[in-house]
Amino acid sequence: MTAMERLKVNPAKVNDRPFYHVVKRLFDIVASACGLIPLSPLFLFLVIKIRSEDEGPAFYSQERIGKNEKPFKMWKFRSMVVNADKLLDELEDENEVDGAMFKIKDDPRVTKIGHVIRKYSLDELPQLWNVLIGDMSLVGPRPPLPSEVEEYTNYDKQRLTVMPGCTGLWQVTRRSEADFDEMVWLDIVYINHSGMIEDLKLIVKTVLVMVHPNGAY
Repeated sequence: MTAMERLKVNPAKVNDRPFYHVVKRLFDIVASACGLIPLSPLFLFLVIKIRSEDEGPAFYSQERIGKNEKPFKMWKFRSMVVNADKLLDELEDENEVDGAMFKIKDDPRVTKIGHVIRKYSLDELPQLWNVLIGDMSLVGPRPPLPSEVEEYTNYDKQRLTVMPGCTGLWQVTRRSEADFDEMVWLDIVYINHSGMIEDLKLIVKTVLVMVHPNGAY
């Protein structure tokens, strides 16, 4: 058994921290609301650019699994062709990530503008709405697809014991280079060391990664 497999979530970090959870939620509300307003001109620009490429919808929603395996609808700017989900089965054999996650570097479903907004993580900006309404937090494990959770072991499900986030430890360190087991391990490391100081550090690092991308695709 490897060190990654032995790492467990500390229950006290999940259940016995009411002050942290209240402060974190208040911060999420204020930060997401303050972010959505000044970013509205950028939202409008991206809507125009995405729709001008293929006249499809600018926004894309997808069912994801959140805290305690609760499903919710996550929003993104559309970075793929309109029928991307239907083409997924044809690409399963090209998956470059081991485990319950799908990633390929040169995904043929990604549009021209999609490559740009993915590189700088601009496709994730609509998730500020998910943060505002309480589906997500600014910082936390990325919410998986229902099909991915079906393949989770009890060990993997530890990452579902907290609110999912727009960014987290693996996004600012390994990003697309991480395999599934490493992603789970990094999420558990985050949960066990989480706190407002740590969250603020990860938010700052996320902004730096958006300015100087480190391998997203």
